[in-house]
Amino acid sequence: MNKTTKHNITVTSSAAEKSQPRVPKLRFKEFEGEWEERKLKDFTKINQGLQIAIAERFMEEAEGLHFYITNEFLRAGSTKKYFIKNPTESVLCNEDDILMTRTGNTGQVVTGVKGAFHNNFFKIKFDSDCDKWFLYYFLTDYKTQHTIMKLAGTSTIPDLNHGDFYRLKINLPNLPEQQKIANFLTEVDTKLQQLTTKKEALEKYKKGVMQQLFSQQLRFKADDGSDFADWEEKRLGEVATFLKGRNISKADIVENGTLECIRYGELYTEYAELISNIKSKTNLRAEDLVLSESNDVIIPASGETQIDIATASCVLKSGVALGGDLNIIRTKIDGVFLSYYLNNKKKFDIARLSQGISVVHLYSSQLKTLKLELPSLKEQQKIATYLSAIDLKIEAVQTQLTKTQAFKKGLLQSMFV
Repeated sequence: MNKTTKHNITVTSSAAEKSQPRVPKLRFKEFEGEWEERKLKDFTKINQGLQIAIAERFMEEAEGLHFYITNEFLRAGSTKKYFIKNPTESVLCNEDDILMTRTGNTGQVVTGVKGAFHNNFFKIKFDSDCDKWFLYYFLTDYKTQHTIMKLAGTSTIPDLNHGDFYRLKINLPNLPEQQKIANFLTEVDTKLQQLTTKKEALEKYKKGVMQQLFSQQLRFKADDGSDFADWEEKRLGEVATFLKGRNISKADIVENGTLECIRYGELYTEYAELISNIKSKTNLRAEDLVLSESNDVIIPASGETQIDIATASCVLKSGVALGGDLNIIRTKIDGVFLSYYLNNKKKFDIARLSQGISVVHLYSSQLKTLKLELPSLKEQQKIATYLSAIDLKIEAVQTQLTKTQAFKKGLLQSMFV
């Protein structure tokens, strides 16, 4: 039995799948019939870019045409630009072309750019019976990506050659169906971009607000409208006591454990300034471990770099086992405020306190010497509440983003054959 959504998409029955293997599971209802299997060599043409060693360099921030190199697309937030004068026509691309990395991180795809490109790329041109965005989404689908990586080989630097690219097979519907699928996926991508932009804006706002709050350019008022007292300088050792966690190995983590726990590596990968939902559990005995008190602030005692080790989180729950290589700061200061403060205002000061080269260490004896400027407890709580509210908004947007990414992945699996 077929089911139709509000977008007039039909879910193909299992019987139809067996009789028509080149029919997608999810399809717009106005289309029918089997898709045609074709090789990319039948309707695409590829060119490699300019063969110039990156080590030779080219003109950076100079006049000329923008020159794209592989890393520019693979490094998020990159602002470095290169330019080259008088490139030949064969190494030029425009907004209608698709560029795909052919070596290194092979198979990464971009379109909508104009300029010259390095020979780390293939420029993909295609016939008029193929929709650009349909081809783009086909190339970004995880099944196609898996095939590309297999064809590129398993050497130190994977490399996809012309012949292997042309061997790739694609199932093509007629042009109107390609366009309908591509337009629908483009709507999903637009939503993803909107969510990404919203998250980035919130993160930028949070960063700016923290800078103003912790430099005291921005101050809260007391509930009665009066000014809070001046901030006081203290050393962390004057307002806190210090403990050290006990070892909890990766092998000690079990899905249905009886005791919630935090390992130091999770501060880098799982948690931000607030820890309320604990990710890991263990069956180790509580009496053999160090357990948290609500409001504890934890900082790694070892890490790979000085700046990474300056990472503070406040544990909002009591009775959580805290693993080895964790500095535990127990204080009457608002722990949420302290985590935000340490991660922003004092991050570089903490980094400078740490020692080591291949492995960096941070000891409680060093943390005790850290100078702080502290507002009253009431102002600490107002700052903590305000910043926590921003983080809740960021988390909500991230949840939407994750769900939309999963939705798109499901569409790619179901709308392509």
